[in-house]
Amino acid sequence: MVSDNGRGDGQATDGDLPIYVDAASMHLFYEPAWVLRLTIAGNRSYPNVKVVRAAPLTQPDAYISFLDGDDEEICMLEDLTQLDAASRAIVDDELSRRYLTSIVLNINTARNEFGTSYWEVETDRGRREFVVQNVAENARWFGGKRLLITDVDGNRFEIPNLDRLDRASQVLVAQIL
Repeated sequence: MVSDNGRGDGQATDGDLPIYVDAASMHLFYEPAWVLRLTIAGNRSYPNVKVVRAAPLTQPDAYISFLDGDDEEICMLEDLTQLDAASRAIVDDELSRRYLTSIVLNINTARNEFGTSYWEVETDRGRREFVVQNVAENARWFGGKRLLITDVDGNRFEIPNLDRLDRASQVLVAQIL
């Protein structure tokens, strides 16, 4: 359901952005030619939908915005984890393509040399090697256990939860940072 945005009348207007939608009322699916369609409460339907994060670094699973073909916001979802499994898979796929952040699964090697660190990691996109200059500026902690590393080419590598890495990988992160 669409929220009333604090007015109490239950009516949404164009000036009331963002319009929060309950995950249970949403359904996403691909039409032919991979056009993404969003339906809300079964009676509103939007083709050519784009999915974006409102807070991509600090809250990647919260505040997901759905845009129409003109890049106007249709609605916002507060908690991505509340979507049904099929819609969640579609949103995850769309966000993965949009943001191109590799998820680090294992760290094979990591070493520092004169302020530059060299990494060899296994990611959700395969084995990668990258270089980071000035780790203090290019590695950011979010929420205590989540780490985002940006390499010299601007590529991002995310460790969603340091505790989920094997012990050897955790030790390498501690040595570099």
